[in-house]
Amino acid sequence: MAMVSHAPGELGDAEIVAESLRSPEAFGELFRRHAPRLHAYVRRRLGPVLADDLVSESFATAFRQRERFDGRAEFGAWLWGIASNLIAKHHRHETRMYRAFARTGVDPAEDGVAERAGDRAAAAALGPELAKALASLNAQERDAVLLLAWAEMSYGEIAATLGLPLGTVKAKIHRARTKLRKALPLEENDG
Repeated sequence: MAMVSHAPGELGDAEIVAESLRSPEAFGELFRRHAPRLHAYVRRRLGPVLADDLVSESFATAFRQRERFDGRAEFGAWLWGIASNLIAKHHRHETRMYRAFARTGVDPAEDGVAERAGDRAAAAALGPELAKALASLNAQERDAVLLLAWAEMSYGEIAATLGLPLGTVKAKIHRARTKLRKALPLEENDG
């Protein structure tokens, strides 16, 4: 009879994955640790309707494939890689969503409930132009810059999530920022 030697909150992610092979309920701690941040990012990428499903699908996939997790990468990066692959499946939908936003000025990723003032108001003013600019980026540039901006990941986390070298991630974010700056109006021109 196997006994858990530590409470799940005391173990590292890789130890919890290993423990979950013996005691599947231990995997719940990984959901508690990673789901809120992953959900916030996926919600911004695909909208509130798909976010719950995609986060659930990401964790279900991670749970089913947990024997494959070898601990060489951080669990969070492995999980975000799974989610990124699922998001890629929705890429065509995402591109259509940004194009619709560019045409209509209505952000389909927002549900209209209690938006944050400052940054949200500025983003809303740029909404259609921002959506058009994001739609013009290639998928890897868009993934990298949105992981930075919306998921608040470090360059290293982004590199691990996307399975790219750190230098490549930095170059993609630099190119994306350059394209976005060219596509968006500058605030200094307002006055």
